[in-house]
Amino acid sequence: MERVLVTGATGFIGKELATKLLEKHYEVHTLERYVTGRYSVDQSKKAIKHYANLTDYPTIKNIVREVQAEYVVHLAAISPVSFSYDHYIEVTEANYLGTINLAEACYREVPHFRQMILAGTSEEYGLTLKDRNKKLTEDSTLHPNSPYAVAKVASDMYLKYMYEAYSFPFTVMRPYNTYGRRDNAHFFIERTILQMLKGEKVYLGDKSTVRDWLYVDDHVDAYIKALGNKKAIGEVIQACTGKGYTTEDTAKLIAKLTGFKGEIVWNATPRRPLDARILIGDNSKAKELLGWRPKYGLEEGLKKTIDYWRKAL
Repeated sequence: MERVLVTGATGFIGKELATKLLEKHYEVHTLERYVTGRYSVDQSKKAIKHYANLTDYPTIKNIVREVQAEYVVHLAAISPVSFSYDHYIEVTEANYLGTINLAEACYREVPHFRQMILAGTSEEYGLTLKDRNKKLTEDSTLHPNSPYAVAKVASDMYLKYMYEAYSFPFTVMRPYNTYGRRDNAHFFIERTILQMLKGEKVYLGDKSTVRDWLYVDDHVDAYIKALGNKKAIGEVIQACTGKGYTTEDTAKLIAKLTGFKGEIVWNATPRRPLDARILIGDNSKAKELLGWRPKYGLEEGLKKTIDYWRKAL
């Protein structure tokens, strides 16, 4: 049975991915920071848990040596972009130094190591795209515009260095804005759905930003298809739909699907110091190398997300 170590298994994507890997009969190990009362995967599902802070290299090295996983999917990160502007040291240490610690431990402690998949982000492109009729590719200029995005770009570069210097087998998956959360309503789509289902006045930010929305099941499926795929080694691969929607269009569609007739108040939340106006990706490389393509359009994915939150309420 092949072993996979999943970091960030208490997070949005980590929970879903760990569950899928267990269903596919991998031996799943999770690396988590210990937080009382927080669980990544139900205990009965046999995920083997390990606890450490990614910035603690000696402990990380010991866990990696003990587990001897052929694969690592590195999802752990401090991910709220807005948080990173004021907590830049904490975010840089966790997201960049943590990646270095994990990668170096895998290289030095696991002789049969086969692949590290790093969760990148479309935020790495930052202010690059100006035209809504164009799409970002894996070769587009990286213009990170937050401490979070800078740390992600630096992590990519470190793994590329290790690949060129030591043939370290890495893959960077660069997903676009993902929705479908079941326990967090602090992100745009989930927050909008919850406010509209409650029939409240809806308070949102900038109506003109354009995003390529990816449903959670498609996001997880991209990781599954990259795992153990030799074509993915040494590559950066985007996971996206290739379609962009303004936040205003997205909110209107949610209103239609929820039956919301109330008022939307725009520009009611603070702007970031720098914010990418347009993020739309090209998924040609994922289709070619992984045989992956998104199964859910925005309306279908929103219906599933709305159904969940309606039942949760």
